[in-house]
Amino acid sequence: MTTEVLWLGVLGVIAYFIGNISPSTIMAKKQGLDIKKEGSGNAGTTNALRVMGKKAGAITCIVDILKGVVAVLIGMLVAGNPGAYICALCVFLGHVWPIVYKFKGGKGVATAFGAVLAVNPLLALISLAIVAIVVFTSKRMSLGSIVGCIAFAILAIFLETGFVAPAAAMAIIMIIKHRANIVRLIHGEEPIMGIFEKKDKSDEGGQEDE
Repeated sequence: MTTEVLWLGVLGVIAYFIGNISPSTIMAKKQGLDIKKEGSGNAGTTNALRVMGKKAGAITCIVDILKGVVAVLIGMLVAGNPGAYICALCVFLGHVWPIVYKFKGGKGVATAFGAVLAVNPLLALISLAIVAIVVFTSKRMSLGSIVGCIAFAILAIFLETGFVAPAAAMAIIMIIKHRANIVRLIHGEEPIMGIFEKKDKSDEGGQEDE
């Protein structure tokens, strides 16, 4: 038992530091920028897209997803489902609060998706479908992310029972990280995503941060 707990602790630390990898921060630094001081100051996909363009946004999203996938696969390979669950939570925490970047990371949506995808593909894909429906209906990525993280925590009860506690913790953290978006949504002040601006010019343009 002691050995198993030790291995889970080691895996958690490894996953946490995988989560610390920040493609948006690295790319911004190469351009002489500090992503924490540009745009919304967030290290996630949307701010990378806003500050550095589509290519940087795409790379950020892909790498953040892969971080979650790789960390969970390592955990699963070494310690089965318990290792996968620990690594899913820790890689997410490493992305949201990276020690190498003074605990200033992203909101964790892409990394959480990658981690869940590796834990249970069906759970991840159903959650993604829910996010897509909400986003294309509301034109607000933040609303899709909020609904999606609540949905995946609930769906875990039926599709991956051992993952319920980590899923709930991740969902709560993501909701807290979106608190500014929630306030704007309540007041009807959350801007639509940039990709929808040309389709609906009556709405206020802009991009919300993820």
